Amino acid sequence: MRLLLLVATLLFAGGAAAETMKLEPVTVTEWKSVYGTIQARTTVPARARIGGSVVAIMVTEGDTVTAGEKIAEVKDEKLAFQIAALDAQIAALESRLATAQTDVNRAEALIGRGAVTQQRLDELRSQASVLQNQITATEAERSVVLQQQSEGDVNAPADGRVLTVPLTEGTVVMPGEPLATIGSGGLFLRLSIPERHAGLVRQGDELRITLDGRQMEGRLAKIYPQIENGRVTADVEVDGLQTSFVNARVLVQLPVGTRQSLLVPSDAVTTRAGVEFVTLRDGDRTVERVVLSGQVINQPDGVFTEILTGLAVGDEVVLP
Repeated sequence: MRLLLLVATLLFAGGAAAETMKLEPVTVTEWKSVYGTIQARTTVPARARIGGSVVAIMVTEGDTVTAGEKIAEVKDEKLAFQIAALDAQIAALESRLATAQTDVNRAEALIGRGAVTQQRLDELRSQASVLQNQITATEAERSVVLQQQSEGDVNAPADGRVLTVPLTEGTVVMPGEPLATIGSGGLFLRLSIPERHAGLVRQGDELRITLDGRQMEGRLAKIYPQIENGRVTADVEVDGLQTSFVNARVLVQLPVGTRQSLLVPSDAVTTRAGVEFVTLRDGDRTVERVVLSGQVINQPDGVFTEILTGLAVGDEVVLP
């Protein structure tokens, strides 16, 4: 009998010592869920500088490249023929120049004997000079064709990741046609906000982002003024935004307003037979009140549950 009295006394003392909290309205942020897309900050095409056939492609989608790296090669067969023709012209001119120079040397040896006139010597020298100039001009023309041939190398215009390679080997391309697209400058998040919510968000707002199961925070960096198809475009800056996919869809929550709500610690809400209860202090006794809960809200001091009905301002909630 004494043991039962002792247990009852301890239970009463424990109940009397239980902590309580008085319900007061709390300002809660209302969030709107939208989807954003991860995009490359800069998209640069790697273009062919000459026309011809694609003979080699060294990269594929997803590869990482550095600026100046060779990623493809375009070859124009006509350039090789032009170089061969110019080589033949140079060989013929050099042969004619050798003959002309021999004639000049012979005339210089005979002019002292009076066998050749000075006028004839000048003519031979002029012919040799003309041939030399023709060789120089042809060699310069050959250098131009060689430069054109070297421009068949398609180089990456910037550091980044290959996003698209729209062509295959053997394709005939025109000068300026893109062979690949490079995404560079890092990644950012672009949103498409419904027009009815556009006036509720402000540049600099903090956003909630869910990426690959991770919770992240971002900042609304820019809101574009033009509305297209009932939506407003906005850019979000996110620290540590890393993903293997560009144009991936990401769930984003926007702050679109605030409301007054009653919050209780989530562990103060119990569920039995599908009915939710909260224990309240009513004078010297405790009672259980049936409630209807809303969303779970993370606050700096813990995890709370919003109570939609069943409680009122001033109620004392018994904390577990």
